[in-house]
Amino acid sequence: MTTTPLHDWNLSPKDAIALQKRLAGRVEREDRLAEVRHLAGVDIGFEQDGEITRAAVVVLAWPPEIGGEFSVVERVVHREPTRMPYIPGLLSFREVPAALAAFERLNVRPDLVMVDGQGIAHPRRLGVASHLGLWLDLPTIGVAKSRLCGRHAEPGAERGEWTALVDGADDEVIAAVLRSRPRVKPIFVSTGHRVSLPTALEWVTACLWRTKLPEPTRLADRLASRRGGEGDQTP
Repeated sequence: MTTTPLHDWNLSPKDAIALQKRLAGRVEREDRLAEVRHLAGVDIGFEQDGEITRAAVVVLAWPPEIGGEFSVVERVVHREPTRMPYIPGLLSFREVPAALAAFERLNVRPDLVMVDGQGIAHPRRLGVASHLGLWLDLPTIGVAKSRLCGRHAEPGAERGEWTALVDGADDEVIAAVLRSRPRVKPIFVSTGHRVSLPTALEWVTACLWRTKLPEPTRLADRLASRRGGEGDQTP
């Protein structure tokens, strides 16, 4: 699949922050999804002490098989030199270029993408899931393991219970803090692009299987972290 360039990546931190503020206004927080037949999970890892960025994309068939197991349609791993050092709040400028290159190698265009990272649950409302969604012009959902900003009450102890993550003086709701497994630390689900928060919660919950992470990002996480085997073969 191909993408239309959105902006240059060779930016100073100051310029990158200014760009985030401009792009945040283009993020769509309401549903604009077609029929979903293929789901993708995306995660980014690093090699050689951060010198190499390793992007993993796993495409799954929807719906899952009887019993809840997902069928892997395609998986891609792309490596390239890391473009930006780690700067809090600017992670998408470090991760998205490699993710885009991985998507360009896909034969199957996904209908919905789950990203291991923040969507609008970001100080400038443009986390990696939102940034990637704008580039791809695809519906994206942020699924993060930790909080970047905002405040929240503790959700209930049982699977499926959640509470709102709010930020700012007006208590803007920017994510759902979801208990994805009983008595396990919650995950943070947020709109990326073209998906409302209620719909994002529905999809993430529907993709939970045996672990705290939804299957698309769990499988991408394994691949990006080198626990899922080498190569980019399609089963």
